[in-house]
Amino acid sequence: MVSGRPEVVMETKRLLLRELQLADLDALAAILGDPIGMRYYPHPFRRAETRDWILRNQTRYAEDGHGLWAVVLKEAGQFVGDCGLTIQTVEGTPELEVGYHIERSHWRQGLATEAAMACRDHAFTRFGSDRLICISSPGNAASQGVAGKLGMTFEKNVVYKNLPQVIMSMSRPQGAVSS
Repeated sequence: MVSGRPEVVMETKRLLLRELQLADLDALAAILGDPIGMRYYPHPFRRAETRDWILRNQTRYAEDGHGLWAVVLKEAGQFVGDCGLTIQTVEGTPELEVGYHIERSHWRQGLATEAAMACRDHAFTRFGSDRLICISSPGNAASQGVAGKLGMTFEKNVVYKNLPQVIMSMSRPQGAVSS
């Protein structure tokens, strides 16, 4: 964070991805607390869980160099979700996952795909990752559709955090050079 302003990590045609901050709590709590948007999670998040989510991602920035970042519409300056890279342990193996949550009124506008593509490219070029996954509920066709647009394909079904989940994955494309 520079001079009290969160650091912009990435920029796309329509979006800024920046570090989450506690000032995002109300907007993120509305997204993560939405029963329709969170129907594939065990439950919608309570405000305190959303606060912990932000703090956990701030720890990830410091320790891992990445986490879920705020997704902000560039022109309007409006917070519309989170998207980013987190380390998840699947069947005992640490994996780099791209994850995303977009506010429901902004669904079907390609924002999750646009943000996730930037994160995918960041994973392969900035962090030199060789592999990237997406974890989703078997019924979450929209999330799997975004993963497919990133170039991921179905890998396997697993039980993750006591829930059935689908793992989609991809390897680093040839020519994606890390910096």
